[in-house]
Amino acid sequence: MPGGTAFQRLVDLLPMPSLRVQRLIAFLVILTQGGISVTGAIVRVTASGLGCPTWPQCFPGSFTPVPHAEVAVVHQVVEFGNRMITFLVVLTAIAAVLAVTRARRRREVLIYAWLMPASTVVQAIIGGITVRTGLLWWTVAIHLLASMAMVWLAVLLFVKIGQPDTGAPRTTVPKPLRQLTALSAVILAAVLVTGTLVTGAGPHAGDKSLDRVVPRLQVEITTLVHMHSSLLVAYLSLIVALGFALTAVRAGRPIMVRLGVLVALVCAQGLVGIVQFYTGVPAVLVAVHVAGAAACTAATAALWASMRERVEPSG
Repeated sequence: MPGGTAFQRLVDLLPMPSLRVQRLIAFLVILTQGGISVTGAIVRVTASGLGCPTWPQCFPGSFTPVPHAEVAVVHQVVEFGNRMITFLVVLTAIAAVLAVTRARRRREVLIYAWLMPASTVVQAIIGGITVRTGLLWWTVAIHLLASMAMVWLAVLLFVKIGQPDTGAPRTTVPKPLRQLTALSAVILAAVLVTGTLVTGAGPHAGDKSLDRVVPRLQVEITTLVHMHSSLLVAYLSLIVALGFALTAVRAGRPIMVRLGVLVALVCAQGLVGIVQFYTGVPAVLVAVHVAGAAACTAATAALWASMRERVEPSG
């Protein structure tokens, strides 16, 4: 990995983390990766997207908020606070790298750990582009989708850390069912993409400056909502069908528990979406819906990961 033996020797000066500590750090990575997507939604629904109108500085010549006649203090605080959370995301990502490197975990774990800080840097750059381009709807969409991808990777890191480094991997369900789960992940991705399109055409642009209008996706929002909801129904239907198939092959309890959690989350997410549509997309429900998207992504990743395990060699 980056730095080779020199980096390893440096990390070896740290205390040896137990497996429990490694898993705790990985869990915090999941929380921070999902959490910053929620705080990003809060920035958008409070119209604070340009509370810091430039990047990486907040204002030209200052990395922190400054009194400004055209930018309300509350918008500055919300956007600056969201940027500060990025440092928490970075810290947990770095902690994950240090923990698994110090514990001399297998290469697969190291790769997933390094993906966390690397992808966080990429995500920060995307965020900067989003601000610099004036919150163009498609940059906001990419920003959210990148967060969902990072949540997925963080869950895989958590699962892989909990598996032994020795032994050979094996699948715990028939191959067709694992392929069906992969298909559900593809449909979930489509649900997320169409969700960002709904957002792009919706009322929460992220900024309400009087002297400029944030460009929006010029497509009838009802059409996009129908597309988004239809894909969600397809996703839920596939998950339920997968549940019947897993029951038929007597899949293990860990898999069935994860499936049950996923079904519950998807149903709750659908309910939130329905309420949003019929109540005019209230700001608080937007944040809840984004949190639900992160939770559904994490649950799908956990289900997928539970279908492959590593077994300690006997004897």
